[in-house]
Amino acid sequence: MSMNFLTRQTTKCAVLILSIILMSVSAFAVDRLEGSVVGGGEPIANAAVSLWVTTSDAPRKLAETQTSNDGRFEFSIDGDSSEEGVHYLISRGGVAKAGTGMEPNPAIALMATLGVELLEQVTVNELTTVASAFTAAQFLENGTLRGNATGLRIAAGNVPNLVDLETGGLGSVIVDALNGPRTTTLAKFNTLGTLLTACITGKPEACDKFFEAATPPSGSAPTDTLSAVHNIARFPAHNAKKIFGLLDEFYPVPSGKRYRDVAFIPYLFYAPSSWTLSVVRSGGGFYGVGGAAIDVEGNFWSNNNWLTGSQTTMYRQFGGGVGKIAPNGQPLSPMITGFSGGGLDSPGWGIAFSKDDKVWLSNLIGRTISVLDRKTGKPLSPEGGYNFDGKLGQMQGILVAPNGDVWTVDNENNQIVHIPGGDVSKGRILGRTVDGKPVDGTLQVKGPFGIAIDQQDRIWISNSGSDTVTRFPAGDPGKAEEFKVGFSPHAIAIDSQGNAWVGNLVGHPDTKEKLALIKQKLQGKVEAMKGSMTADERAANMWANLWGIINEYPGGDVSMITPDGTVHGPFNADGAITGPWGIAIDGNDNVWVASSTSSSVTQLCGVRPETCPPGLKTGDPITPPEGYIGGLQVIAPIALDPAGNVWVGNGFHDTKAGFSEVPPEAQSTQFPAHTMVVFFGVAKPVKTPLIGPVRAP
Repeated sequence: MSMNFLTRQTTKCAVLILSIILMSVSAFAVDRLEGSVVGGGEPIANAAVSLWVTTSDAPRKLAETQTSNDGRFEFSIDGDSSEEGVHYLISRGGVAKAGTGMEPNPAIALMATLGVELLEQVTVNELTTVASAFTAAQFLENGTLRGNATGLRIAAGNVPNLVDLETGGLGSVIVDALNGPRTTTLAKFNTLGTLLTACITGKPEACDKFFEAATPPSGSAPTDTLSAVHNIARFPAHNAKKIFGLLDEFYPVPSGKRYRDVAFIPYLFYAPSSWTLSVVRSGGGFYGVGGAAIDVEGNFWSNNNWLTGSQTTMYRQFGGGVGKIAPNGQPLSPMITGFSGGGLDSPGWGIAFSKDDKVWLSNLIGRTISVLDRKTGKPLSPEGGYNFDGKLGQMQGILVAPNGDVWTVDNENNQIVHIPGGDVSKGRILGRTVDGKPVDGTLQVKGPFGIAIDQQDRIWISNSGSDTVTRFPAGDPGKAEEFKVGFSPHAIAIDSQGNAWVGNLVGHPDTKEKLALIKQKLQGKVEAMKGSMTADERAANMWANLWGIINEYPGGDVSMITPDGTVHGPFNADGAITGPWGIAIDGNDNVWVASSTSSSVTQLCGVRPETCPPGLKTGDPITPPEGYIGGLQVIAPIALDPAGNVWVGNGFHDTKAGFSEVPPEAQSTQFPAHTMVVFFGVAKPVKTPLIGPVRAP
């Protein structure tokens, strides 16, 4: 046996032993987290920093330490201590080097939500605190995070959209082309950070004045900066102007200069109507959205009426597919087409999820029903979709009942489709008429649009071609009854108490003459042209007429129908609600309304006033007179997620081009809007997907 052979074998054994040692070491690896705590751009020394992770119960502390004189800290965490929850850092007290005093400031409380994965390097400062408090507004409690696991992950995933956790600077989304120059979110974010700086650095009376302005509508004043900014996140319209006024008190423009001496720019020049933080997102085929819904993982799905980049108008349309957007706003579906196939062609208002991970969709131009796989987006329906032997017209609302039945409505042909157990072979068409009389007992619908199911297994349908809502037992459609609401009801939603909330697009016209004229414009004109127009042309003219109505007679409101059939309202938030297209209920049973023509979102106090600010009753607006605004155009759907985020879809952009039979070339692709807006943490979280009435997580 040669020495070379022995040498080679010895080397191999050494490598093997070293590999085993390294594997053993990695099994007991230590996670290191380094960072710094900063206020006013300078270190905060001797601050108490703790690392936490959320669990199914109370959050668990993983480590704690104190910052050095230069604001630095370091943690070593055993690998076996890793959790699937959300990690976050809390820093309290310390001496701000940017301040004038050398005494610890007990009012300093800063936060950085890191997410499921630990980072190697973190900066904790004013901006990480604002971002963490707003995205987790529904989960913070005395400086700790707790709540449903999905919602906590969604909240953590959105923090990097606002702030760079490594540097403490601005995040990539808040400064991008859709946000930085287009909304006030960036300026509001920086202004809030600046107000925290004033307290952190010990400006005279800054903490007391800031805490007094950030006191919630009911309750005591906060005692630290984290609690103060959390209060602003929970009640963004409360004391909005007063909070803004502190900027001039704390940082007046120096004599002879044009700008305030602050670290975060740009800041606000004008008082905001509310301190909401929202971001605008795009992609995944999102274009001219119709309906929208949120799945079990918190992904936002959009029915894209039209194809991105197409020269679509109301008279000539290029049908789109379905978009899927991650909870942090990243597109998960193809950029131009979205998910396609399975008969998808201009999906309308209808989108719903079943417990077996199917996505059910209704098509406008395609006049079919489509089904996708929720996880992959692949079509499960035939290439031509389900068209019931060509008997379907323009399809709108759709729902999956708790028992697995699928219900959808045919807006064009005044029909209802029932698919027992989701088995299309057993599907049936209801609501048909012969010689003007309903075939199915008393069941008759007029331009059905929205659809919902209540706790008593009753189906509710809004009749957009009239001023009524139809309700019938799912097991006995022949026993239908009708309720009078506002004119052209569209969206409908059921709260946890069984009340139906209905968005009336035109509302309650103030004279009978006006109502008669509206009916004539909406129905008579199209009927008169039936013989000379194709179905698509008739539909285009109907929508053009409807758009003309809601612009010529601005208005709109919301009705509430109790389980016993009593109609309450109308509610219009003192005129803030106009052309309400979308409606949603949050985990407190408060009502969220998307007003298409005023480009705003209104929150109404629901049937549990104890969850509303003091003094409000059912139907009163919680939002300011302008509603929540920012990045909104002509909006359509609204959906709420498990983190309490409110997602709003922009439907139209250039309506003048869209309602022209031949638009100017330069505007020919500008009719549909291509963005959605997410308002962080303003709603009580809900369990998704919505199968039946709303539920809290």
